[in-house]
Amino acid sequence: MTALRQLDHVAVVVRDTERALAYFTGRLGLEVVSTEVIERPHVRLTYLDAGSVAIQLVEPLDDASPVARHLAEHGEGLHHICFAVADVARTAAELADHGAPEVTVGSGRGRPSAFVPGDPHHGVRVEVTKADGVQS
Repeated sequence: MTALRQLDHVAVVVRDTERALAYFTGRLGLEVVSTEVIERPHVRLTYLDAGSVAIQLVEPLDDASPVARHLAEHGEGLHHICFAVADVARTAAELADHGAPEVTVGSGRGRPSAFVPGDPHHGVRVEVTKADGVQS
């Protein structure tokens, strides 16, 4: 089993990125590193520099997406934590619950990433992403 050692980012689901930035940049003083819109799921991802870990703001752009459903059900707040790993698909599969669906690898910030299939444990979803500069 792969041991997780490096936290990459903490994701916060928000209704409105601009409104959230008023707090995260204005009050907390965090700097925006990058913003991107991805199609699957259709979300805006905004990354803030929080030292050795990023804060990722996740704004759903499609009311029918799983992220929008999560927001409607749970409100704004913690969505997932993400660890940097050498092999995204293998690590996500190793961490998946028995009988969970297959791993689906997507991307963010130009790197492969995948959510660990299965139910969130202790209310926290886990994602893994390719560590910068790490070969599989």
